[in-house]
Amino acid sequence: MSMIWPIALVVLSNTIYHICAKSLPDGVDPLASLTVTYLVAALLSALLYFALNGSADLMREYRQLNWAPFALGVVIIGLEAGFIYAYKAGWGVNTAQVVSSALLAVVLLGVGRALYQEAVTWNKVVGAAICLIGLAFINR
Repeated sequence: MSMIWPIALVVLSNTIYHICAKSLPDGVDPLASLTVTYLVAALLSALLYFALNGSADLMREYRQLNWAPFALGVVIIGLEAGFIYAYKAGWGVNTAQVVSSALLAVVLLGVGRALYQEAVTWNKVVGAAICLIGLAFINR
């Protein structure tokens, strides 16, 4: 169960995420809406941190951080804004995620190999090729 619930949370959250991103009003600037999104996210993160950690010390946690959460904050804006702009440009909710995920799967094969020495097996190469073939079918 410890391996299942995180992926279930990702799938549920990602589904709701795309519904919300596709449902933003046309007249609202995506970056303006993201300010509200991240205010809510910051507040909820803080509340959950204290609720789940009892006598937690947030400042101690902050002192242990490296560059990654700062970079993550920057790239999340690109991710969020990219999807919102894609939906505004006419991408369907049933294709934008699939296309980006298929391309991402191919890119992450190389990233996993280059940065983390993960094995690139024939099964993974064939899987990536199937993803790319799927893109041809989706975009017909």
